[in-house]
Amino acid sequence: MDLSGKLLIAMPGMGDPRFDHSVIYICAHSEEGAMGLIINQPAADLAFGDLLEQLEIDTSDESLPTQIHIGGPVEHGRGFVLHSGEYDIAESTLRVDAEFGMTATLEILEDMALRRGPRQALLALGYSGWAPGQLEGEIAQNGWLTCDATPELVFSTENGSKWERALKTLGIDPMTLSAAAGRA
Repeated sequence: MDLSGKLLIAMPGMGDPRFDHSVIYICAHSEEGAMGLIINQPAADLAFGDLLEQLEIDTSDESLPTQIHIGGPVEHGRGFVLHSGEYDIAESTLRVDAEFGMTATLEILEDMALRRGPRQALLALGYSGWAPGQLEGEIAQNGWLTCDATPELVFSTENGSKWERALKTLGIDPMTLSAAAGRA
């Protein structure tokens, strides 16, 4: 099972409050483990302009709209940009599929500051990671549902509704979910 390019939707009662109602885009998944970015948890007190200033990246555009998200509990000081597939930096961009890529270099931030970056982007600090077999085990224990990722959902600025919207792509009403797992 390769979940690269899919969304994980946290189930109620999964047991880890860091992922409560989270939606995670899986950037890479293999026998060595998995890596993804939470796409619906914006950072409360940090704006893209602030980050550019801290990194000493010049921008003359005060209207840069990019929100910064909390990508997960691992390496909070490291930044990742999940972006539309047309943007690519040779040997720096992880091409997930035709619609999505992920780049973690200063060059993409500079390009974004100069408005020559990707058409759509989501900037995250930190990431979510799983050891080999760990994610599969969490899915088997009813911790996550999976669904296809769409640019409309991933890059939407309506973070508060992404969890419900992701569930609805599966035809699931959030009110019908149970925190208890079972076997039929």
